[in-house]
Amino acid sequence: MADKLRTQQQLEQLQSRYVGTGHADTTKHEWASNIHRDSLASYIGHPPLLAYMALGMGEPKEKVRAMCLEDAFAILLAAHHPSLDLLGISTVHGNASLQRTTVNAGSVLTAIGKSDIPYYSGSTKPFSRSPVHAPNIHGETGIDGTNLLPTAAAPPSRDSSPILAIRDALLAQPKNAPWVVATGALTNIALLFGTFPEVVGHIKGLSIMGGAIGGGFTNAPLGKVKGEGERFGNQTPWAEFNIYCDPESARSIFSNAELAAKTTLITLDLTHQVLATKDVQQQVLYGGLKKDVIGVSKIRQMFHDLLLFFAHTYADVFGIASGPPLHDPLAVAIVLSDCQAEQLSFDDRDGEKWHVNVVTDGMHSQVAEEQGQVGRTMIEKAAQGGVRIPRALDVSSFWKVIDQCLHAAEQATSSK
Repeated sequence: MADKLRTQQQLEQLQSRYVGTGHADTTKHEWASNIHRDSLASYIGHPPLLAYMALGMGEPKEKVRAMCLEDAFAILLAAHHPSLDLLGISTVHGNASLQRTTVNAGSVLTAIGKSDIPYYSGSTKPFSRSPVHAPNIHGETGIDGTNLLPTAAAPPSRDSSPILAIRDALLAQPKNAPWVVATGALTNIALLFGTFPEVVGHIKGLSIMGGAIGGGFTNAPLGKVKGEGERFGNQTPWAEFNIYCDPESARSIFSNAELAAKTTLITLDLTHQVLATKDVQQQVLYGGLKKDVIGVSKIRQMFHDLLLFFAHTYADVFGIASGPPLHDPLAVAIVLSDCQAEQLSFDDRDGEKWHVNVVTDGMHSQVAEEQGQVGRTMIEKAAQGGVRIPRALDVSSFWKVIDQCLHAAEQATSSK
């Protein structure tokens, strides 16, 4: 007990600048953010309060709602696939501020009938940079369905600091069994493996949604931005958003040879092959039912509205009109491909591996000269060790798995 307490205290000292855990060293800003985070959940599903909050934030209501749905498909897949056991969730700064991503996790878990799964509020900012958010992806649309997202049934867990909670959950599993899946900025994960290096040898794998290779690595449509032309990053012409947010954390992970050998990187070159076309959107909404059926479930309506929102966004911002790509759930799906019973295959060219270098020179800036290529993921073929980067997958089977999980969520929520 004394050793565990000492570890907790040491970890809190290390994280005091990055994680709002509520201890004595927490800054005034982090303390206020925690209070705001807890109260924000009550606004999302309440139209008058939501309108008031949107006015105060200077944002449209649709944008505020959309911020709460970023990782919904990944959580759905992890929580409802029968081959997976979701141990918990830690949130992180990224597409939106920490308090919003934390509301996201609690609300989505409640919506899909999994409010018993613990979730923790993690790092508020990168190691050595200010946080970056992505408001350009949350433009105003005419979608009105996201008010189906409920208030979280349970608040974030506070029985432990988030990084310690991740360590304890992983080490409680048999060696070479648990996976870590990262679908946002890598600050939490870098803290985990930097603070507790013994976890590296215990896990079976690390799956990261992040990075972009370009240069014909795959034939996926990576998009165009008006005035910029072709590009392969979605935050800058060079960089994918998750890696751009905290490039130092990403570099620390990929430079760890033991960890890199267990890592699978899901880049935009792969995720942009998984487009939610109109046919897919209809499948998400109706499942195996006829299109003229009355009484579509709230679960399917909510996830369908999410796809419609991002369909408009990606068409407007990146010029991808056939449907929005689905990023985060692919980082979960790669774990399924590791299960022998699953018929979900990824093509990694017979196990090719890569050394990944992350560019850290440059600033988080809107000025191209200051920005440089910061956050770019550059690869070199590895003779031994290295990171796995799949180039293709069975897209049809992936969408079938998503539909199965939606059906499981419908059953879970209909019984409550």
